[in-house]
Amino acid sequence: MRTSYWLTRFLFLRLLGLIYVVALLIIVNQWSPLLGSHGLLPAREVLDGLAQTHGRGLLTVLRLPTLFLFDPSDTAFRVGGYVGLALSLCLLCGLANVPLLFALWLLYLSYVHAGRTFYGYGWEILLLETGFLAIFLAPTLQAGPFARRTPPSPIVIALLRWLIFRVMLGAGLIKLRGDPCWRDLTCMAFHYETQPVPNPLSWYLHHLPLWFHRLEVAFNHVVELVAPLFVFGPRRARHVAGTFMVAFQVLLILSGNLSFLNWLTIAIAVSCFDDGLLSRVLPPRTRAWVETRTAGVEETKARALAVYALALVIGLLSINPVVNLLSPRQMMNTSFDPFELVNTYGAFGSIGRERFEIVLEGTDDAEPATARWTEYEFKCKPGDPTRRPCVVSPYHYRLDWQMWFAAMPGAGTPRWLVQLVAKLLAGDGAARGLLAPGAFDDRPPRWIRGRLYRYQFTAPGERGWWRRTLVAEYLPPLSVTSPALREYLDQAREW
Repeated sequence: MRTSYWLTRFLFLRLLGLIYVVALLIIVNQWSPLLGSHGLLPAREVLDGLAQTHGRGLLTVLRLPTLFLFDPSDTAFRVGGYVGLALSLCLLCGLANVPLLFALWLLYLSYVHAGRTFYGYGWEILLLETGFLAIFLAPTLQAGPFARRTPPSPIVIALLRWLIFRVMLGAGLIKLRGDPCWRDLTCMAFHYETQPVPNPLSWYLHHLPLWFHRLEVAFNHVVELVAPLFVFGPRRARHVAGTFMVAFQVLLILSGNLSFLNWLTIAIAVSCFDDGLLSRVLPPRTRAWVETRTAGVEETKARALAVYALALVIGLLSINPVVNLLSPRQMMNTSFDPFELVNTYGAFGSIGRERFEIVLEGTDDAEPATARWTEYEFKCKPGDPTRRPCVVSPYHYRLDWQMWFAAMPGAGTPRWLVQLVAKLLAGDGAARGLLAPGAFDDRPPRWIRGRLYRYQFTAPGERGWWRRTLVAEYLPPLSVTSPALREYLDQAREW
C-alpha cells in the first residue's frame, strides 16, 4: 500500500464533505438576511443588472459563472442551499462520485459569484479550486471511497500537492514582502489581539513573552517557505512536510476563528500522505480488507485521458499564478480565470498594531443628546469588554467578519452597514437575527448611532477580556425619518 492513495482519497473526501457541510449551512442560515432580495446587499440587483446589460445567455454566464443568473429569486437561493446541504451530507457520509462532486462545485461557484462582498474571501476560491480537483479524484459513478472501478489517480494527488504548494508558499512570500514585522519576527506580538475574530485562547497567547512570539514567526516561515519545497520530494520528506503543515493548521485553529480556511488547508495537505503511512493507524483486519478490496484495480482509458486533460489545463492556468508568486508586487487571494480553477493565495501580508471596533447603540428616548443608549451585541466579534470571546470555527459569521474590515482606519462607511442600521430602525427581524439576542429584540429603537472604539486585551489579573477607549463617533444618531440616513445610504460605498 506504499504507493496507492485509497486511504488518502477516503480521508480527503470526508474532510471536504465536512467543509462543504459548513459552507452550505452558512448559506442556509445567513444568505437571506445578507444577500436575499431584502438583505443588506441584495444579490439580485447585480444579477438583474448584468442580465439587462448582457442578457442571460451563455456568454454572460462565462463572464460571471452562476446558475442564479437564470433565476435570482429568494426561492432559488433557498432551494439551492438545502440541495447543496443534502449533497454535502452525502459526501461527508462517504457517498462520493463525479456527479455529486460536480454538482457541489457548480452550486457553490454560483453562490460565490452572486455573493460579492460577503463572499470575497480567500477560502471561497480555495474551496472552489479544491472542489474542482475532487471531481477528478472521486469514483466515476459508484458511490464510495473504495469503488473498485475507479482507483484514485496519482496525477490528481499531484495536482492537490501543487495546490498546497501554492497555498503555503504564497502565504509565506506575501508576509516576507509585506509587513516588516514578519522580517523582524515580531508580528505575533500583535496578531492575536488584532486578528478578525479572536477566541479565548487568543488572550492567553497574546500575553506570552516576546521571545516566544519570535519563535512562532520563525516556525511560521519554516512551514510556509521551507516545507512546501518538499511536497514533491522523497516520500519520507513529503510525509514530514505534510505533518508540519497539518500541525501548523491545527495551531491556527486553536488560536483564532478563521472560518473553514485552516480545515480546508488540512484536507488539501492530506495529499502529502499515502496509504503506506495512513494504513499504520488501521487495525490489521481493516488493513487487510482494504488491501484485498483495492488489489489489482486499474484506471480506465477514458478516465486516464480525462486526468491528462485536467493536468494540461491546470498547467496552462498556473502560468499567471506562478508569475504572481515570483512578482515583487504579489497579489493575494486572486483568481485569473472566471471559474476560479487555479488561483493565487496568501494571508496576513500586513498585521494591524491596533484593534478598532464599531459599536452600534440604540435608544427609545426622544432626544438623542440626553438619551440612555443600549449596545447591540454581535454574535462573535468583540463588543461587551466582559464577554468571553467566542469559539465558532469552522463556522463563520460573515457580518462579524465584515465589521472587522469596516472598522479599519480609512475604510469609509460601507453601504451594507448603513443598510443594517436602516433595517434595525425599521424593525426588520431578519436583520436583527444577524446580531446576538438582547437589545431591542421585541421592538425597534427610535435612534441608532455608531461609535468607534480601540480595543485592547486586558492585562493578567484585570477584570474582563478587553478594555476599550472611545476614539470617535462613527455614525451620528439616525432615525427612520432622518434625512441623514438617506444621505448615508446614497453616499456609502457598496463594499
